[in-house]
Amino acid sequence: MRIVNTLPALAEALQPYRHPAVVPTMGNLHEGHLDLVRIAKPLGDVQVATIFVNRLQFGPSEDFDTYPRTFAADCAQLEAAGCDLLFAPTEATLYPQPQGFKVVPPPELADVLEGQFRPGFFSGVCTVVLKLLACTQARTAVFGKKDYQQLMVIRHMVNQFNLPVRIVGADTRRAADGLAMSSRNGYLSAAERAQAPQLHAVLQTLAHAVRAGDSDFEALQNQAMAQLRTQGWQPDYVALRRQADLGPAQPGHSLLALTAARLGSTRLIDNLEI
Repeated sequence: MRIVNTLPALAEALQPYRHPAVVPTMGNLHEGHLDLVRIAKPLGDVQVATIFVNRLQFGPSEDFDTYPRTFAADCAQLEAAGCDLLFAPTEATLYPQPQGFKVVPPPELADVLEGQFRPGFFSGVCTVVLKLLACTQARTAVFGKKDYQQLMVIRHMVNQFNLPVRIVGADTRRAADGLAMSSRNGYLSAAERAQAPQLHAVLQTLAHAVRAGDSDFEALQNQAMAQLRTQGWQPDYVALRRQADLGPAQPGHSLLALTAARLGSTRLIDNLEI
């Protein structure tokens, strides 16, 4: 695996290729990220991973400074997974001057759910993803469905800008007990880690009710919120939405159950397609 840190070195490394398949990450990798690398491998003539902790998508009170940086371990895992090229820019490389131009996604897609609780998050995501897709000359990019709203926002951005990039969504990788793999799982204490699969279980209960024909979506959401609170969680939301556009759930549509909740000081998200 070749590692490059500058734009000229990246351009030189990519010169022989025509169809880079890219997996953007913020590092602190786990098996879910490595799944994305393995999925991307046959989708292009070179597989590129990026590691960049993007300041623009962190709010003032969020964990940018303390977000785990595990570069050596990440490199070893990427190489073992078959990654061809790693682009790991510094902030000065990717943002050589203050980023005055930013991508602002439409509010109906980006100011709900995660966007309601993390204002500006998706603008930061879109801005850095647009830059990374351009820098890596991506023709395919793979993102995990665990961050479903992020995947949807990026897919719409690529479509509206007519970017020559195919966006591939990869299924969520889970631990044996159902917990969605996430870099932030490392923040959980041992007791919290044992409790954390409750988040997925609540979504499963919600999905089962919908599949059984219950269409009182508001009541189902409220019940799920109450269940999480009873179990000691602090939920931001439990929501049923349309898979196609994250619009309000309607009978007869493919639906999605999404949640974000804090367990202790750790905020986790999860979703389940229905």
